[in-house]
Amino acid sequence: MLPWLQKCPPWFHRVIPLLLVFVVGVLDFYTGTEISVSSLYLLGIAPATWFVSERYGMLLSLLSASVTNVGDLVVGTRFSSPVIPAWNTLVLLVFYLVVVRALSALRSLYLQLEERILLRTAALNAEIAARTQLEQELLDISEREQQRIGHDLHDSISQHLTGTALAGEVLAQKLEAKAIPESAAARRIVSLVEDGIAMTRSLTRELAPMPASATGLMEMLQELAATVTERLHVHCRFVCDAPVSIRDPAITLHLYRITQEAINNAIRHGQARSISLLLEKTETGTVLEVTDDGSGLPDPLPEKRGMGLRIMNHRTTMIHGTLNVRRGAAGGTIVTCIFP
Repeated sequence: MLPWLQKCPPWFHRVIPLLLVFVVGVLDFYTGTEISVSSLYLLGIAPATWFVSERYGMLLSLLSASVTNVGDLVVGTRFSSPVIPAWNTLVLLVFYLVVVRALSALRSLYLQLEERILLRTAALNAEIAARTQLEQELLDISEREQQRIGHDLHDSISQHLTGTALAGEVLAQKLEAKAIPESAAARRIVSLVEDGIAMTRSLTRELAPMPASATGLMEMLQELAATVTERLHVHCRFVCDAPVSIRDPAITLHLYRITQEAINNAIRHGQARSISLLLEKTETGTVLEVTDDGSGLPDPLPEKRGMGLRIMNHRTTMIHGTLNVRRGAAGGTIVTCIFP
């Protein structure tokens, strides 16, 4: 009731208490002196004090005390002394004024408490916003560094290895032309350098992934699964029964990094040997799920979460999604990210 009354216009808070005093005065007149309804005047005095002012509450207190005794005089009540009705009026007035003062003090404390709550809420919101901005800046710095390293690998080391492979190929051809037995070893070196080029390009795509289209996440996750299987010797498969389009490259990159972190946690901490990546559209949004057969999460979960989980949570918040990390029914860990 209190929040509803606070939204009422100022005239409502002034007129309604006055009408309540009038109604109680009429009731007091018809009940006579046998039944006292003096306390009912507080129905008008209390809201007048709370919603308007202490002065308005005092004014209605004086009016209520006067109406009570004037009504007694109008109905012909006899008093042994003219001091008695004045005394009765004074007693009622003091009672009403005490209630008004108490309500006014309580309202003052309420307003102070509400102001403190608003100030602390504002300070907490500012602290949360500053912390979120700091986390975002740290993620941006990390992302830029990964992009820079990926570009450096592509522009320097990859190019250098390509040149080395070409030089080795020329050397192998010269050795073969002279029928020198060491030509086979030269060919072997060229093959190793080409493997190094392939690994460098794979690392480049992993560090600096760039979605080529709205369905780029599907291609990136498919390539990530193949890379994990080939390089880390952990069976990783990607499942996506229907095409999933994501037009925002930032969302695509966040989801890719969440998947990377989930895979790293599964291999590094869970000693997983099999990982499944699922991407699908549902009625509630797009679902990205990473399931592994590792040792699973500790039970119960520690209060202090690791950096990986905090980063995944933050990235999920950035895309306005929800993250759920839980133990699988048959063991392992299931990481589910749902975003609109």
